[in-house]
Amino acid sequence: MGILFILTVGGCPKKCVKPVAEEPVVVEEPAPKETVKVQPKLSLNLQTIYFDFDKSEIRPGDAQILQNNADQIKQALNQGQEFMVTIEGHTCPIGTSEYNMALGQRRAEAAKSYLVKLGIDGSILNTISYGEERLVTTDENQYHLNRRCEFKTEEK
Repeated sequence: MGILFILTVGGCPKKCVKPVAEEPVVVEEPAPKETVKVQPKLSLNLQTIYFDFDKSEIRPGDAQILQNNADQIKQALNQGQEFMVTIEGHTCPIGTSEYNMALGQRRAEAAKSYLVKLGIDGSILNTISYGEERLVTTDENQYHLNRRCEFKTEEK
């Protein structure tokens, strides 16, 4: 009886804990981050050029404006910017609509040609004529402000 007492009291603990096999912990490596090339927002300040009455030749003072415009375009391209420049030709309302559309186109083409000579790739330059459709002023004393080319940029 003494042996039985020892076995029942001291033999096995009340709760036998069976060893539990631990499952291996799987550590997932984070996926490599994609590098996204963020381009700075396009912010060119291309200046308008003006023309003499019934002319499409670039004036000497406007040649410097075109040089400044070309420098800005080159700098943006060198920074990896992708964009198009639309050169808009405009006229005053003197003359027929048809004549003014053609004159506006000649002005836009003259500005494009000048920029290409300054090293701008012609494939990023578009031209359009608005003729007398988009007047800045209807004051006859200010018609010279209508005889212009404006430069608009659009990101690709």
